[in-house]
Amino acid sequence: MTTTPTTTLPHWETTPDDLPGAIREVKQAIRGRIEASGRTVEEVFAVVEARIAERVAEIRGDVERGETVWPVIDYSDIENGTVSPEQLAKLRRRGCLVVRGHFPREQALGWDAGIVDYVERNAFFESYRGPGDDFFGSVGSKPEIYPIYWSPAQMEARQSDRMATVQSLLNAQWKHESDGVTWFDPDRDSLYPDRIRRRPPGADSNGLGTHADPGTLDLWMTQGYQQTFRHLFDGSVEQYDPWDAAHRTSGPQYPGTTMCSAFRTFQGWTALSDMAHDQGVLHTVPIPEAMAYLMLRPLLDDVADDDMCGVTTNQVFPASERWHPLLMEALSGIPDVQAGDSVWWHCDMIHSVAPVTDQQGWGNVMYIPAAPWCERNERYAGSVREAFLSGSSPSDFPEEHYERTWPDRFTVEQLNATGRRGLGLD
Repeated sequence: MTTTPTTTLPHWETTPDDLPGAIREVKQAIRGRIEASGRTVEEVFAVVEARIAERVAEIRGDVERGETVWPVIDYSDIENGTVSPEQLAKLRRRGCLVVRGHFPREQALGWDAGIVDYVERNAFFESYRGPGDDFFGSVGSKPEIYPIYWSPAQMEARQSDRMATVQSLLNAQWKHESDGVTWFDPDRDSLYPDRIRRRPPGADSNGLGTHADPGTLDLWMTQGYQQTFRHLFDGSVEQYDPWDAAHRTSGPQYPGTTMCSAFRTFQGWTALSDMAHDQGVLHTVPIPEAMAYLMLRPLLDDVADDDMCGVTTNQVFPASERWHPLLMEALSGIPDVQAGDSVWWHCDMIHSVAPVTDQQGWGNVMYIPAAPWCERNERYAGSVREAFLSGSSPSDFPEEHYERTWPDRFTVEQLNATGRRGLGLD
């Protein structure tokens, strides 16, 4: 496969057989396209680096002044339409959010207790076979991530009006229409099913290293993502907008155990316990534009021609001190949260979970993102419906299927209008 800077970049819509060869080819082509704009790769990267450095300085300043890096908005303001322009501007600048009182605290604690009853009634611990994947299996407590998807608590939260209200606000931060295409519906979620985490008091956890989740080599190598990142690859880097959904919602992704088949505007979780900021909590690099740094960094001369700064297939997208030291300076943890608060971060953002020794208090969450209805999510909804009806693990996750025989899992008769739409039943 060959190209010139003025034509379509080489692309592989399925995983290339020769990964090193494909990396060399696409890197050469992207470099050529950038240079055809009259700028060098180094000049384009310098523009990105300067922009990121400004954001890092802002974040470090907030830390030094003792201010909260993460935006915090009360659910009541979202519900009443009284979120201020300044709050929305900070949300877009930082790409992350804590929603205070998203659910009443007692309701969240009730869900937490309900999940315990659900797994105990169905003898989960007697049949638990250990971590089903290497990624979350590395955290060190047994189990910490429960491969449970269809409990009443999870489904009630996913299909609730309060969840839909927050998801709509988050989706609205994105540009979802352009070039005559509606890339997604900001007011309809696809109810992407994910797991729960329960970390007990006294637990030791290794945490999770810094990484990003939007994809792997497909971000450089598939035609849709080449369009998504077109301004990074053609020298017009000032026009790159991390909030533009164009071409993100239709194309393929390379398969792997860490792949998410859905397009998520924001990843997120809802707290089922109170958690202090120093007890092994989520950290992010709260700079949505950092994706430009991650995508262009492998094109510099200090990276081998067959290397993308360690990015490969079937593993998460790594971020590291070696290749991304400027970004690591901005790594910032969430503030204290209470049961019922929810935590959200832009789908491209670097994030990690801090390690903890002898955790104080529980660390319990249910993972619920914002995954608006779009071409990609409609496709995945078909497999989600099948998994829901049979009690199976969804196809993005290991085939563990604990809930297939559980009689008290959430049923189709319990779906409300939001739930039915989210599963593509209406």
